[in-house]
Amino acid sequence: MSLADNLKTAVANQASPKDAPSAKAEFDGETWDVQTAPVPGAVITDFSDILREMGIDPHGFEVSGKPRISRWQFSYRDMDGEMVTEWRTAYRLNLAPVQDRINLPALYAEVARDSEKRQSPRVHGPSTVVVCWGDVQTGKVDHLGGVKELLERLEEKRETLREYLKRTPHDHIVVADVGDIIEGFDNVASQIRTNGLSLMDQVDVAAVEFWKTIKLCAEFAPVDVLSIPSNHCAWRRGGKQIAGLPSDDWGIHINKRLEALNAEVGLDVNFHRPASDYIEMLEFDIKGTKLGLAHGHQARNPKSVCDWWGKMSHAGELSCDILLTGHFHFPTFKPSGRNAATGRTKWHVQCSTLDNGSAWVRNAFGEDGDPALTVFTINESGFDVSGFALL
Repeated sequence: MSLADNLKTAVANQASPKDAPSAKAEFDGETWDVQTAPVPGAVITDFSDILREMGIDPHGFEVSGKPRISRWQFSYRDMDGEMVTEWRTAYRLNLAPVQDRINLPALYAEVARDSEKRQSPRVHGPSTVVVCWGDVQTGKVDHLGGVKELLERLEEKRETLREYLKRTPHDHIVVADVGDIIEGFDNVASQIRTNGLSLMDQVDVAAVEFWKTIKLCAEFAPVDVLSIPSNHCAWRRGGKQIAGLPSDDWGIHINKRLEALNAEVGLDVNFHRPASDYIEMLEFDIKGTKLGLAHGHQARNPKSVCDWWGKMSHAGELSCDILLTGHFHFPTFKPSGRNAATGRTKWHVQCSTLDNGSAWVRNAFGEDGDPALTVFTINESGFDVSGFALL
């Protein structure tokens, strides 16, 4: 073996120190955990070539979170026997499936067209239609799909609502945000990996989709919009710890934002929120019938909602004829007590979810209702049982 051959062998051995990380990729059925081999040169941000070499489709997976980067100087002798020092870099990547991208400018263009006030033909009658916008959980990915499937579902529900309003006698509409209008990131650790939208995009998309529903209802009758705090929309710090007041809530924020938008557009719409920053529920009078609105997360399970309602009434809150809640992802309505002054039955309505399904609710309670838009009517005699429908 010549001296040159010996030098080549020495250089090759020096280029791969024993403590350098080796390339490795592990797949858990949904995400990749990737450790790259040392890469010479400057820090890179495009990992497409590395992923291809490892057999991973860079168009099907994207980096989730921030890459962990290790850099060190490495010295060795080149072919001429001169000492060379260069930087080596290794990367640790978490890869998640690429999610559908939302064209937010296109969504905002929908809002920009709202200066045109439209009216649709309706059947007049002395009733209020209550539209329950419940548990949309914008940005959530579950067994029924992701962002694309959610937007398609909401558009379909709006068209069904339009047909319902055309045939249902009414002179007033209440649109109730029953809570969890966004998914958020602080309820469970997996949200950072499974959500299809950032927090900012969740709020943007949720606001636009809610506005489109409000605008549709305003074509038919005067509208009152109700919003209350909820667990997915709460401002949290360090996991599940509440960081502020009950009113520090993304659903409340969206209500205020749309109220400001409507001040410029001028639709016949009024916006309502709890009377105090410290209260998680509200009451709204409809033709002499009090509608109470709460998300429902205050109760431990679906069967205990009415027990919680009784405690709130004892505390001077939710002294209402109808309590509307969500949270548990399946619809019910049932009688619960009686109004001593009017003699009428009091009702609890638990509205449907509009989200992409809830594996959590299914695993915890054995229930997972189909997505639907819950509607019901209130007339001079109170809750009209015949007007309850799932659209």
